[in-house]
Amino acid sequence: MTKTANQAAWFFVLPVLLLVAFNAIIPLMTVVNYSVQETFGDNAFFWSGLLWFEDVLNSERFHDALGRQLLFTGLILVIEVPLGVAIALAMPRKGPWVSVCLVTMALPLLIPFNVVGAMWNIFALPDIGLLGRGLNELGFDYNFTRQPFSAWFTLVLMDVWHWTSLVVLLAYAGLVSIPDAYYQAAKIDGAGAWAIFRHIQLPKMRRVLTIAVLLRFMDSFNIYTEPFVLTGGGPGNSTTLLSIDLVKIALGQFDLGPAAAMSLIYFLIILLLSWIFYTLMMRSEGGQT
Repeated sequence: MTKTANQAAWFFVLPVLLLVAFNAIIPLMTVVNYSVQETFGDNAFFWSGLLWFEDVLNSERFHDALGRQLLFTGLILVIEVPLGVAIALAMPRKGPWVSVCLVTMALPLLIPFNVVGAMWNIFALPDIGLLGRGLNELGFDYNFTRQPFSAWFTLVLMDVWHWTSLVVLLAYAGLVSIPDAYYQAAKIDGAGAWAIFRHIQLPKMRRVLTIAVLLRFMDSFNIYTEPFVLTGGGPGNSTTLLSIDLVKIALGQFDLGPAAAMSLIYFLIILLLSWIFYTLMMRSEGGQT
């Protein structure tokens, strides 16, 4: 006897899908419309074709912002993923301290983005901030409002504090899913800590680490609120990432055509790099299975 699949559940999901599609498609089409037109006010638009896309792609300003964005994202991934895995390995698997560690790790993720930026702005002030004054008392010349290196150091440190917890929680979820039988077999074989990590823990965490890398890549590439509140893109343009530069063009200069073209290029870069990341990591995983 064959069973007929019941598709009635789609009627409950359909309103949500339509709402999401409406909220996504309408703004996207508006951006596409602005990206291929020019306006001189009075709601009069003139066809410009791909002019704005050419201007953005040939702009040194865009290339500089993209370079800073890639540098920031690269630093974030290199620091947060290994650090998150190391913290997850150090956390207890059983006992009352498990809940304490998990709640502690989740706390930074609950803080709103603008509050994180404001907190670190005060924390890093060279005169009254605990971090800024402490570094200066130790003999370091630190002032994130005037020195590009200090601004970058503070920006990266803030993001590491805020988002490493996400990698920790994902890596920990992968670790606790490993059956004890694997560890018992490794103990019988006399495997050391490094062998256990390389041949048991890391392969079992590979899927969750793939998710962690993709999430952190996309989030760090889209980051805006925290660096804007912390440094405003300064000093100068040293921490002006793509998102901050896009807002400056759209709202500061009110150049809607270039801003729309840049936002679409921005979107396509994120989409392309995310696909490359996912493809390479899945291919690596397939080669080891």
